[in-house]
Amino acid sequence: MSTYSHSVCVRASVILIFAVCVVLTVAAPAQVSLTQLSVDTFTDQPSQHATEVEPGAFSYGSTIVTAFQVARIFSGGGADIGFATSTNAGVSWTNGYLPGITIYQGNGTYDAASDAAVAYDAMHGVWLISTLPISNVNSNAVAVNRSTDGLNWSGPHMVTTSGNPDKNWIVCDNTATSKYYGHCYSEWDDGGQILMSTSTDGGVTWGPAKTTAGNDSGIGGVPVVQPSGKVIVPIAGFSGFMIAFNSTNGGQSWTKAVNIATYPSHAEDGGIRSAGLPSSAIDAKGKVYVAWSDCRFRNPCAENDIVYSTSATGTSWTKVKRIPIDPISSTVDHFITGMAIAPGTKGATAKITLAYYYYPVSACGNSCKLYAGVIQSANAGTTWSPAQSLAGPMNVEQWLPNTFSGYMVADYISVGYGNGKAYPVFAVAQAKNGSLFQQAIYTTATGLAEAGPEVEQLSSEGDVPVPNAHSDHGPMEFYDQEHRFPIPGRRPPDNRD
Repeated sequence: MSTYSHSVCVRASVILIFAVCVVLTVAAPAQVSLTQLSVDTFTDQPSQHATEVEPGAFSYGSTIVTAFQVARIFSGGGADIGFATSTNAGVSWTNGYLPGITIYQGNGTYDAASDAAVAYDAMHGVWLISTLPISNVNSNAVAVNRSTDGLNWSGPHMVTTSGNPDKNWIVCDNTATSKYYGHCYSEWDDGGQILMSTSTDGGVTWGPAKTTAGNDSGIGGVPVVQPSGKVIVPIAGFSGFMIAFNSTNGGQSWTKAVNIATYPSHAEDGGIRSAGLPSSAIDAKGKVYVAWSDCRFRNPCAENDIVYSTSATGTSWTKVKRIPIDPISSTVDHFITGMAIAPGTKGATAKITLAYYYYPVSACGNSCKLYAGVIQSANAGTTWSPAQSLAGPMNVEQWLPNTFSGYMVADYISVGYGNGKAYPVFAVAQAKNGSLFQQAIYTTATGLAEAGPEVEQLSSEGDVPVPNAHSDHGPMEFYDQEHRFPIPGRRPPDNRD
């Protein structure tokens, strides 16, 4: 494992002990200092090296744990899953790789690993990283590595080894007064069908996979748990709606999904991989927020905003609101999100942080410049502070690793909290060093404190969706992100990307 302290600039060297400080050019007037959290040290042939993508993160107390793919492979996943942990609320970080998953690290048997998500089980005092082990010859799996300190990790405990799972996520019930305190829930889809499994022993063993009452299909579910123990799972459905389902009995059964809203979207230029998956967050009272990229406020559908809906029940959802990152009249395209709410905040004073990527000019063809940004609200989304640019410009076609579905930074990113400050976690790319990429996982060096009310003056009140808004591209063509399972009638099975 390697340990990092705060950096006042971006570290760009492949070997971190000889790190060289450089400055990333950003659009914002003031540079945001970043800390590099990890580095790809693998040398395997299938991977595109010095690459890291797609971080998930979770915070509990003064500990923040993030996990991500390392050494991205074109056909799917990375050589392993890396982690970076701060046990002092973001002051310093320690990183390493999860053992026992892939053939490249700790005597694993799988060829790659993908889709890292992080949870903490307070009852059992254990951190959990959920992953998708990928096999070139057998079925994929959903697995969980465990740690009592966020630094030393067990080998994988299998949630499922059957079927063809994809886009897993994980959450635990951490409310001591909940009837289901200590229950952890894993979500994934298999050929599009939504599946859930429950653990009651800190992720060591997992119950049988269960469908929803409606045998619903979707991808990218992001479960959250209310203080009552009710589990609510927002997910992107395949019928053009964001949907949600729930369980009120500790995962014994799951309801039929209800519609949240349609999700019309603009297809990004530049060949970037942009899956349009939702991000969710929950406040201390149990109000659920779900956010996604959406073009309903643009006429025509030439750019995406980030929009959101909320619910106290998981069955009735508010009308979609736009997050006012940029004016509706702007050319800025926003996509790939990660949302979090500061622990302990709730109701009208819930403190929200949203991280995202964007193009300043949506119609950028094959010359797109990618940026990472962040925006915050201290009053549950009533008003927002001005957005900050965190990193960029990044040359999409030259600096990002390629995959079967486009150049990649992530399908999702994340935000952690430490001592009340937000730590967005995201991938940053720089110009290649010879044959090596220079893309790694970063966070802000000192965390982002909430802005005062005199600063938070941006509002989307009065913004009206375009009537009958629809996407500028065809419907989703595959049930899975690996493009193995075509949705009937939408694409010939033999015409894979």
